[in-house]
Amino acid sequence: MTLSVHDPRGYPPKVTGKRLAPRLQSLDGKVLYLVDCLFDNSEAFMNQLLDWFGEHLPSVNARIIKPRQSWVDDPDMRKRVEADGQAAILGVGL
Repeated sequence: MTLSVHDPRGYPPKVTGKRLAPRLQSLDGKVLYLVDCLFDNSEAFMNQLLDWFGEHLPSVNARIIKPRQSWVDDPDMRKRVEADGQAAILGVGL
């Protein structure tokens, strides 16, 4: 009896590392987008984070933004964040 076994992992893609964005010296007076990635509980987390910034760092203009749908690139959202914001936090849920 001959048995064929297939590796379910397939072939990993080639990954090229990228440098992180330069760190801002301060968030004071900056627009910070809180990106709700539409995962489970991410909306609740983003709202809590928005409240935290309002209480602890009121000089930061924190705004929640959402893509049109989860797992799909939203070029319009990215353009808005790039045009209006100086920083972003991605919320991926719990």
